[in-house]
Amino acid sequence: MKIRELLNHDKVSFSCEIFPPKKDRDFSEVFNVVDQISELGADYISVTYGAGGSTSKKTVEVASYIQKKRQTTALAHLTCIDSTSEQIREQLTELKKNGIENIMALRGDKPVDFTGPAHYSYAIELIRDIHASGDFCVGAACYPEGHVECAHKREDIAHLKEKVDAGVDFLTTQMFFDNNLFYKFLYQTLAAGITVPIVPGIMPIINARQVKRSTELSGSTMPTRFLTIADKFSDDPLSMEQAGIAYATDQIIDLIANGVKYIHLYTMNRPRTAEKILSNLSHIIR
Repeated sequence: MKIRELLNHDKVSFSCEIFPPKKDRDFSEVFNVVDQISELGADYISVTYGAGGSTSKKTVEVASYIQKKRQTTALAHLTCIDSTSEQIREQLTELKKNGIENIMALRGDKPVDFTGPAHYSYAIELIRDIHASGDFCVGAACYPEGHVECAHKREDIAHLKEKVDAGVDFLTTQMFFDNNLFYKFLYQTLAAGITVPIVPGIMPIINARQVKRSTELSGSTMPTRFLTIADKFSDDPLSMEQAGIAYATDQIIDLIANGVKYIHLYTMNRPRTAEKILSNLSHIIR
């Protein structure tokens, strides 16, 4: 099923993101993760794509397993910054062969040894090529706090509107830890004429290392409330895990109470974390 149809239902949709293994010997582990997450009733599972296509074949294989073995809708990530148009066409052909009809179109992070784009400079170029290659449902990323490479929020939203006009069916946010930033972003995008579903991405922070890494990678603001929690429990792994799950649960409850109908969890391949959050929401997400 195309994700734009899943997001058109009245009930709250719940989805998760996983990443494929870098080594073949780790496939059994990621398939086990998929099994556990699909058993939680996820509406769809997204599979990331390594820089420069480093895990592209694995992304297709995992996405195919999600759909064929687990009968769950898969969303395959596809990045373009270090790819040629020929490589992208090959990937799209492979996705078609495996029945994958949902693609998350991303520019992608620049590799460490990046010397310049092979063909694509922006995600909008990839979005156009995807639509020219078949009947795909296309998702794209958005940034409630603004893209780290864009100096002005208004300019960032203008670029986002261009991506939507190019054929994006839904948007998924980068992680955020202050719901007020997300609500403000919804008003800003609506004012810009963006009406496609915007799915909030929630990252449960369950260990101290994630706090620093998440800030460095995403530029996300850490609210004082969350920093206080991290400072208090960072030296106690079990307490930090419990507090992180509670914080993410609280974010989701607030989102749903304010009328948000979509929740996307960045699981970091930890199905137990997703299971505990859903257990906390057992009468809220059904």
